[in-house]
Amino acid sequence: MLRNIPDVISPELLKILHEMGHGDELVIADGNFPAARLASRLVRCDGHQASDLLKAILTLFPVDTFVEKPITLMQVVDDKTEMEPEIWNVYKGIFKKLDVEPNQINYEERFTFYEKAKAAYAIVATSEKALYGNIILKKGVLY
Repeated sequence: MLRNIPDVISPELLKILHEMGHGDELVIADGNFPAARLASRLVRCDGHQASDLLKAILTLFPVDTFVEKPITLMQVVDDKTEMEPEIWNVYKGIFKKLDVEPNQINYEERFTFYEKAKAAYAIVATSEKALYGNIILKKGVLY
């Protein structure tokens, strides 16, 4: 056992987070995301919600401050008929505690998001049921 490692962070995920370098990207994927098909490195976190993993990961993982938008969310398919997903408000609440501003969040169309996910260092597959619960984090540096 280690101190101060959140319980939802598995040894495999901890290893991945430690291996990642500045500018590498990590996807936290909801339960509907095609993670196994897109991932070069897949970390299964079945039974956990994306927001719990996001909160835990951000206790260990510095977000990149050298880019304008270090966080990417998947856009809703039809913004005229679909409301902003509630999960985004949960994520924004987590970011607010870390002084991440709303203008630091990028929104990508679904298939563009998939292409970015393919290039990510790793994808963390969760059991998140909320639609549009997918997020990409760009790793920063420790000061």
